Amino acid sequence: MTTIRMAQEGDAEALPDIEQSAGEAYREIAELAWITDDDNQTVERHCELIAKGKCWVAVEHDDQPVAFLSAEIHDDTLHIWELAVRLDRQRSGIGRALLDKAIADARERRLAALTLTTFRDVIWNAPFYHKLGFLMLDDAQAGERLRQVLRREVEHGMPASRRCAMRLVLNQE
Repeated sequence: MTTIRMAQEGDAEALPDIEQSAGEAYREIAELAWITDDDNQTVERHCELIAKGKCWVAVEHDDQPVAFLSAEIHDDTLHIWELAVRLDRQRSGIGRALLDKAIADARERRLAALTLTTFRDVIWNAPFYHKLGFLMLDDAQAGERLRQVLRREVEHGMPASRRCAMRLVLNQE
């Protein structure tokens, strides 16, 4: 059984390995296979995000993380930096459960939206988020903060034509 909980500092050591495992899925896409061998977030960066209280992990019976979602609040928006599920646990609903937890937390905090950047055409990226209600943003809709995130990704080697920003607007009742 998988449980979703807030990440703790002690979890940070496991997160780069989860990111590495999750990235193995890109080996099947020739022009993106390099991502598998790219650098992962550092343990220190994971610790920073955990300290901000917006990082969740999916753990199994041994309380060891098999997936994580790291995010950060910017103004009235929860920005998802990364959602990673270990390769052998993908397609089992864990990523969806983490995302549902982040959405519920954003609603509880009465935030206006969630944002993220992702690949437009990779099935477990934009099409997955679109099914959950995220909308792709054009350059004007993205705003300066998301445009900067996309620029940094392109500087790091991501193909600009394949990247996009997305937003899920939360309807507060």
